[in-house]
Amino acid sequence: MTRSVLRTLQVTGAATAALLVLSACSSDDSSSAGSGSSDKLSGTVTVFAAASLKESFEKLGKQFEREHPGTKVTFSFGGSDSLAAGITGGAPADVFAAASPKTMKIVTDAGDAASGTPATFVRNELEIATLPGNPDKIGSLKDLTGSGLKVVLCDKEVPCGSAAQKALDASGLKLTPVSYEQDVKAALTKVELKEADAAVVYKTDVKAAGDKVEGVAFPESADAINDYPITLLKDARNTATAKAFIALVRSTEGQKVLTGAGFLKP
Repeated sequence: MTRSVLRTLQVTGAATAALLVLSACSSDDSSSAGSGSSDKLSGTVTVFAAASLKESFEKLGKQFEREHPGTKVTFSFGGSDSLAAGITGGAPADVFAAASPKTMKIVTDAGDAASGTPATFVRNELEIATLPGNPDKIGSLKDLTGSGLKVVLCDKEVPCGSAAQKALDASGLKLTPVSYEQDVKAALTKVELKEADAAVVYKTDVKAAGDKVEGVAFPESADAINDYPITLLKDARNTATAKAFIALVRSTEGQKVLTGAGFLKP
């Protein structure tokens, strides 16, 4: 092989190598740009959530908006059964967080949840909420059956009402409340306003109420702990942002907020 041919091959090889390096760099840059843009979340995510999640989810919603500028999390809180009925009736929402698998099943059976099994992210336990200082000296679930006490329960179709009934059945007690409320916050408010002497609500709601009520634990609550499932909805309008919010709820950070509010780990 002549010296001139050898030199030509060396130059060509160097040029080819340079082109390959440039091509690889270009490919890496393009890949980085693509992943950066896919990580950029924006727009509004609408979350339908059980009333007992109000304080925790609002805190997580603010955290999410700080971490993802350009996003907004809006909530609709209420009784899980009413929220489920709204979703199956066509109410626009991206995420549903229910206070029981039974109410989540309303949505999944109607085909309104995205594919996949809803994930249980926390659990909740019942407690008796009394007036501050517990003037009626309520110390057990049985004490609520005493005459003259005005006791409020959640409606039996609502998860907190269903759980309360389960606890009463487990203890063989019968209780006639002065009213059945549509969600746990409404039941608690009756005690806060001194319109009732006691209510059977979630431990998390007693904690959130601070010194407005006093909490009384009772052993039968262990027989009526509710699992809380969360799911992406099939007709979600902002899927990426909704999935990211669900991921925050299920993350270590999210669990810290929820357990700090009194929820039990799943």
